[in-house]
Amino acid sequence: QVQLVESGGGEVQAGGSLRLSCAASGRTFSYYGMGWFRQAPGKEREFVATINGNGARTYYADSVKGRFIISRDNAKNTLYLRMNSLKPEDTAVYYCAAGRNYYTSSTSSEYGYWGQGTQVTVSS
Repeated sequence: QVQLVESGGGEVQAGGSLRLSCAASGRTFSYYGMGWFRQAPGKEREFVATINGNGARTYYADSVKGRFIISRDNAKNTLYLRMNSLKPEDTAVYYCAAGRNYYTSSTSSEYGYWGQGTQVTVSS
């Protein structure tokens, strides 16, 4: 069974930075694509970023492109999301997700496992 545990959330002022981590266990981490999604109060969950199994390919939502960086350390079975130049509209619960295959995907149905989420709050 795959387990995903996020950490690194918190409260930060606009313009600040945070790094989220997602520790994975239960299967060979490098075989699968990973993603980050987020859900703000009263809104649907939305795609943020995705990375393929070996980390060579990444893809971002337009709203975070140029500010967020997704990466992975397959030796440590850990996924990261570096968030720079944070804005109040980035406030949400951020979820780590493990894909059903090796590739990137922006579609939530392509992910079979989800973490419990970590709160990110950006104050103006």
